Amino acid sequence: MERRGGYIAVEGPIGVGKTSLARLLAAEFNGRLILEEVEDNPFLARFYADAEKYALPVQLYFLLTRYNQQRALSQQDLFTQTTVSDYLFAKDQIFAAQNLAPDELDLYDKVYRLLDERMVKPDLVVFISARIEVLAERLRRRNRDFERDISMEYLEQISAAYRDFFFYYDDAPLLVVETSEIDFVADANDLRDLIREIEGAGQGTQHFIPRKG
Repeated sequence: MERRGGYIAVEGPIGVGKTSLARLLAAEFNGRLILEEVEDNPFLARFYADAEKYALPVQLYFLLTRYNQQRALSQQDLFTQTTVSDYLFAKDQIFAAQNLAPDELDLYDKVYRLLDERMVKPDLVVFISARIEVLAERLRRRNRDFERDISMEYLEQISAAYRDFFFYYDDAPLLVVETSEIDFVADANDLRDLIREIEGAGQGTQHFIPRKG
């Protein structure tokens, strides 16, 4: 399937399936794929073991890495080929607000504001969510070493922060998708239904709650 240009960002909490969906969309639209470099962050495993000590370095590393990726994106032609990313630059604020101490957050915000001024805004953000038990099961299945110590409480905290963030998000058109009952990777019909919603997405916020059966 071809789609004429544009920039789609896929977002959602830990374990929801952002990267898998971004890969599928890029393939469907014959587009360019931009993936977040999560496992390259040298502070991430230490953060999950000692969040208070490593919150600031892990956050700044992610921020600067995402900035470098997005700056490269801004120099490309987004009108002739669809670009699909498995993250939204602005989402960095979600984790910063949850993980940083007040003085660290103040420093982070100063850096973030300087970088965000230069970012390209997506033509569409696809926010995918799922129930906490579904997120936990998806994390268990992908079995990354540094994610094994993530607690249900932390998953709930991050999931709630995502919901709050996107409730007020208005920087780009937003499609909110509940994925607890569906599987885009295993079921081509689920993916086809979502593609149809993306193709028909307009301005503002829209919701898609697919149901099985």
